[in-house]
Amino acid sequence: MNAQTLQGHWNQIRGQLKSKWGQLTDQDLEFVEGNVDQLIGNIQRKTGESREAIERHLDTLISQGSAGIAAATERLQGVAHSAAEHLRSGYDSARESLHERYDYAEDLVRTNPMQSVGTAFGVGVLVGVTLGLLLRQR
Repeated sequence: MNAQTLQGHWNQIRGQLKSKWGQLTDQDLEFVEGNVDQLIGNIQRKTGESREAIERHLDTLISQGSAGIAAATERLQGVAHSAAEHLRSGYDSARESLHERYDYAEDLVRTNPMQSVGTAFGVGVLVGVTLGLLLRQR
C-alpha cells in the first residue's frame, strides 16, 4: 500500500472504512498530507484492530478500486471502438452515396449535353443577376 494510491481513491475508501468500522468518525479518518501511519494509528485506537488487519483491509479496498477503474477503462474502450465503427460506417455510406450521385449527374450530362449547358447557363445568369442586385443595394 502506498500513500499516493490511497489518496487517489480516498473518498471511496473512507466510506468503506466507515461501513466496516461504524464507530469511526470523519476526524478519525483524517488523511493528513498522505500520512498513512497516522491514519492507521487513528483506526487502531478507535477500533482495537491490529495494524496488519487494517493494512490488509486497506490493500483490499485499494485493489478493488483499481479493478473498478480497469473495468471502467475497458467499458470506455468498447464504447469508443463502437463509436469509431459507427462513424466509419456512416462515412462509407456517405461516400458511396456521393459517388452514385456523381455518376448519375455525369450520365445525365452525357445523354443530354445541350440541356445541361442550357441549365448551367441559366443558373449562371440567375446567380449573376442576384449578386448584381444585392451589390447595387449596398
